[in-house]
Amino acid sequence: MSLKMKNALPRFKQSLLMGMLMLLVTSAHAADLNVCAGKDELPFSNQNQEGFENDIAKVIASALGRNVNFVWWSDARYTVTEFLDKKKCDVMLGVDESDPRVLKTVPYYRSGYVFISRADRNIDVSSWDDPILKEHNFRIGVLPDSPGKNLLLQINRYDDMFDYFAELTNYESTRNKYIRIDPKKLIDDIADKHLHVAMLWGPEAGRYVRDSKIPLRMQIIDDNVKKLNGDKVPMYYKVYIGVRKDDDALKQQLDVAIKSKSKEIDAILKKEGIPLLPIND
Repeated sequence: MSLKMKNALPRFKQSLLMGMLMLLVTSAHAADLNVCAGKDELPFSNQNQEGFENDIAKVIASALGRNVNFVWWSDARYTVTEFLDKKKCDVMLGVDESDPRVLKTVPYYRSGYVFISRADRNIDVSSWDDPILKEHNFRIGVLPDSPGKNLLLQINRYDDMFDYFAELTNYESTRNKYIRIDPKKLIDDIADKHLHVAMLWGPEAGRYVRDSKIPLRMQIIDDNVKKLNGDKVPMYYKVYIGVRKDDDALKQQLDVAIKSKSKEIDAILKKEGIPLLPIND
């Protein structure tokens, strides 16, 4: 055997072992449930796994007999195109029914937008038709990317709250930029009487209303809101898990897991303080 061949054989064995090792690592990784999750998106998710969606993902993975592997994103605009579609992850929680980019499971809960106010102010608002919302000194906080912004325009209150939108982004321009606004800020502004009411999506408010040192009132908004042209503005939504459009096999497995673990999922949501609606209405 030539010296060249003698040197080549160990290298071949080494390459073979490395290949086998890589195959084992890849196989082990494939056994995980790779979940797209926000790196800093509490109360939904964060890198310390303190969000309620982190807990639900673990329950779902357990039902599938798989370990959960969170794949962190930091800009919500690219979760599908840069993570899910490129197979960096396989599952994303918190998808609404109208999202055309993914294949959706059966819903795992249903909730609604809420009005939040200080309990000691005795503000009883559950409808966008309430006349008090049109009073110019009545301060209403909404997130810029929520339907609340359009509804403020509709009742001619947008200009009154324009400065508040600038406060929420710390006066930074949102042009071509993702600026996350912590929903807790609106809750704190209610507690400090900077706002009279805030409109938030129930799941993003529940934890902070529950934990507020100042007693707060949270009321689900009536689902009777319409635009000036008569089109409905939904206040209630079912929430789904999304997978890639061609991954029907995983969707079927997740459907079974969601149904089998519905009580555990409900327990997580109730502990979080999320207002829940009947899922089948």
